[in-house]
Parts: sequence; structure tokens; C-alpha cells
Amino acid sequence: MNTSINESTWDTQKTKRLAKITAATDKGLEKIVPNDRVVELLETVIAREDRVCIEGNNQKQADFLSESLSQCNPDILNNLHILQSVLALPSHIDIFEKGIASKVDFSFAGPQALRLAKLVQKQQIHIGSIHTYLELYGRYFIDLTPNVCLITAHSADADGNLYTGPNTEDTPAIVEATAFKSGIVIAQVNELVDSVPRVDIPSDWVDFVIVAPKPNYIEPLFTRDPAQITDVQILMAMMVIKGIYAPYQIKRLNHGIGFNTAAIELLLPTYAEELNLKGKICTNWALNPHPTMIPAIESGFVESIHSFGSEVGMDDYIEKRPDIFFTGSDGSMRSNRAFSQTAGLYACDLFIGSTLQIDLQGNSSTATVDRIAGFGGAPNMGSDPHGRRHSSYGYLKAGQEATDGRVIKGRKLVVQLVETFRENMNPVFVEELDAWQLQEKMGSDFPPIMIYGDDVTHIVTEEGIANLLLCRTPEEREQAIRGVAGYTAIGMERDHEKVKELRQRGIIQRPEDFGIDISRANRDLLAAKSVKDLVRWSNGTYAPPSRFRNW
Repeated sequence: MNTSINESTWDTQKTKRLAKITAATDKGLEKIVPNDRVVELLETVIAREDRVCIEGNNQKQADFLSESLSQCNPDILNNLHILQSVLALPSHIDIFEKGIASKVDFSFAGPQALRLAKLVQKQQIHIGSIHTYLELYGRYFIDLTPNVCLITAHSADADGNLYTGPNTEDTPAIVEATAFKSGIVIAQVNELVDSVPRVDIPSDWVDFVIVAPKPNYIEPLFTRDPAQITDVQILMAMMVIKGIYAPYQIKRLNHGIGFNTAAIELLLPTYAEELNLKGKICTNWALNPHPTMIPAIESGFVESIHSFGSEVGMDDYIEKRPDIFFTGSDGSMRSNRAFSQTAGLYACDLFIGSTLQIDLQGNSSTATVDRIAGFGGAPNMGSDPHGRRHSSYGYLKAGQEATDGRVIKGRKLVVQLVETFRENMNPVFVEELDAWQLQEKMGSDFPPIMIYGDDVTHIVTEEGIANLLLCRTPEEREQAIRGVAGYTAIGMERDHEKVKELRQRGIIQRPEDFGIDISRANRDLLAAKSVKDLVRWSNGTYAPPSRFRNW
């Protein structure tokens, strides 16, 4: 045995952690920290160049801790490497503008997409990578392990046990990666209680707890007012139900969060019921509790929903539907973004969502030159999982279509549901994605493509459905995309004879090919035409946020 090896060389991380905790203790900062001393705490336990994970999810934000970090002295804290699934709040960007942080690895930047794009253009921020959710969580346990994490929970007891509430989201992944690798866990909570209703994070994983001056911000991200759904979106929803869900018998699925997918959800109790599809499609979901799902649940279409997070106003409804949602003995839902992303990747047969740009190879992205929205979970949901080994009707059918019937594996259905033009008449279909320009600006090895074209199986527009599984050459694939690209420049340059041939082969299908009467594509088909209708469907248990109460 080599006795010259110093045993302390194996616990340097632990030693650094203890030194930080001791420094805080010496300043009189105990486990429960007064909220007016948070900046002092952060400047004490965070070191220059530390990797700091801020809980910023789709909805639940450690907003007080993030704002406090942005108020720290950049002479004390600088060059931080931020790890964050969602950049949602102004303070998430402020820390870069103030020089407190210099590098970020993230997944989604929706509300801050414009500011982030400007910082990239000015080269004031270094983006490591734009990740999928699962990819980022995975790296927390490999090479992006946080030195400090800033999280949020609903409540804590005096010992520091945390109850996350229905919006658990990223919390377990963040805390476990940090706590079990000698990191420091700091939690803001809405309230201190004598006893938490459920211990979601045990106290010995938590170092400091702060009662925030006000409850953490929760964004009603998944609420879509049925009143804003258009006839075009209803027509596209009819095509999806009759042209994809029915023939592939799609039971296990994930929906994106736009009005297009909300239209599908609201057609299940009407149009899908009319087609005698109850029990045959849309039974098991990886999905946030969309309010537009209430009519489908009440109509008996849905058997189960496992959620990434919760939704504002849905708590009472969820509690009264334990057969559908995953709830605890206290009646509240237990969501988990990592588990639900895994379910969406491996257990679902179909993902359907929207995008900002699609090229002629079927590659799509929500990262454009002036708006870096990021990807979120779409690349997880919207990819063919090569590790999958179990079959289902749709998975097998898609695999057979892709290989002329000779299969050793199936195919997950990945559907892009887009209108041919987005806001300000910007075309969705383009010759080249902005991602290639962004790659240069970011200094990245890869262009920030959200869903790779070889994973996309169907593209649905107001013109019809292009089944890319049935294409046998790159030329056929290109013409199939052009054939549903409408009056965009891409669509106008289609080879009309080739598109006609593709339609004859069933690769392109128009509404009339499905026997869809376009005149029926109107709001009369919606099971709920307003938020008030959703409340009625819920028997008064859905309590929408005030901004959606227009009655």
C-alpha cells in the first residue's frame, strides 16, 4: 500500500463545501435565513466561477433567489456558470448583463428569447449548449454538477423538510445532483409550517431555507382560451384525428402547448366521439394538466395523465380526479419533469407540436436569429428512441411504413403541426434554418436544430398531411414538404406533377382525401368555446386565473 497518498485529496469538494457552510455559520446564518440577508448568504456560499443551478422551470420559479443573485456585487461574484432549464424572468438575464455570470447551459428561454438573442449578437454571453430537458438533467449528474443550487418549494418545516406542492417539476433532479456531490442547496419557500403535508425533499439534503417575501411566481403556461382557436386550427385538428390518430390507433401521446393542439383536445368529445374513437385513441398521456383537456376527461376519453408540472387553477379539479392524475394521500398532484420527459420519450407513441421554421429536409427549430426560444422537451418527445424495445400498434405500423414492411424495430410518430405562415407573415417553411447563422454566432459545434428531420414522420398544415415515412428518396421527401407548404416560396416552387403523384400514393393527403367536409371546420365543433365553458365542464372545480375570466 502506498502510504504517501494523502487521504484528504479525495474529499476536496467536501472540504470546500464545509468551508462555505462554516463561513455562513460564522456570520450567524443558520438553516432558516431571514430574507433580508439572502444577498449576504449568496455572496458567502457561492464562489467565483461556481456552477450555479437556478430553478427556473416552465412555471415554477425560484424568483426571489434569482432576483437576489442579480443584486450581488459583481466584484465578489463573477464568471458564474448558470445551469437552468428555463430562462423566464428578467433577473435570469440581468445576472449576465451585470457581469455576475458569463456562461449558461439551458433548455428553453421563451419569455427572454429576445433579450438572450441580443446578448448573443453582442457576444455578452457564452452559451454552452441548448439542451433538451433530459439531456440537461443528465449532465447535472455527469459533468455539469452544480456547486450551488437555488430552488423553490411550497413549504418547509423548522428542520428544512420541503413540500414542493403539485409543481414539483425539476426540483428532485436539481437537489439530488447537488446534495450528493458536496454542493449547497438553498431553498426559498412560501411558508414555514409545523408539519409539511408530504416530505418531497428531506431536510438533510437542504442547507438553507428562506421564506420569500411573496409566493413564488407560477406561470399559467398551459392555459389556452378556446375563444382564440381559429377555424383553420380546427380543420388541422380534424385532419390529425382522422388522418393520424385513428389509423395509427394512437393511445399514448404528448401534446405541445399551442392553440393547434388545444383544438385537438377540444374536438375529442365531439368529432372523435362522432368517429367512434373513444377508447381507441388518446387514452394515456404525458401532459401538463391542460384546462382544455377537461371536456375530454369528463367525456371518458382519458384514462391517465402523468404531468411535468401543474397548472394554475387546476388543483381542485385534479384532487377530485385521482383516477386520472398521479396524486398523493393529501390529494395534491405529484408532478416530475424528469420522469414525465422519460415517459414522453419511451412510453409514448406520438409527439405532436409546433415550431417556427422547417427546412426542406424536415429539420425544425424554434431558435431564430432574433428569438432564441430554445427547445424544452420537444427533442425528447420528438425523437425516435433507439433504446425502445416494446411494441404497440402505431409504433409497429409506422416502422412498417418506413421500411416497406420489413421491420426489426418500429417508429415513434413525430408530427409537426404548423400553419404555413406565422406572425407578421413570416413563412414557417424556409430554404435554410436560421440555426446555421446562430451556430456561427454561438461558436457552437452544431446548429441549434430542435427536431432533426429524420425523426419527423408527418407534417400537418392547413393544406393537408405529408407522411414522410412513405418517402423513399430525398427528392420525394422534399416534394412532400413543398406539397403542404402552401403559398410560401417553398410551396410555390413545388413540382406539381410530382406532388400529384405523391398524393395518388397517399404520401400527401388533403382534407377531402380523408372525407373531411371543410365547411364543418368551425367553432361549432369545439366541446368548449370559452374558459367559462371549461369551468362548467369541471363542475366549478377549475378556477382560472383572473386574466382569463372575461365574463
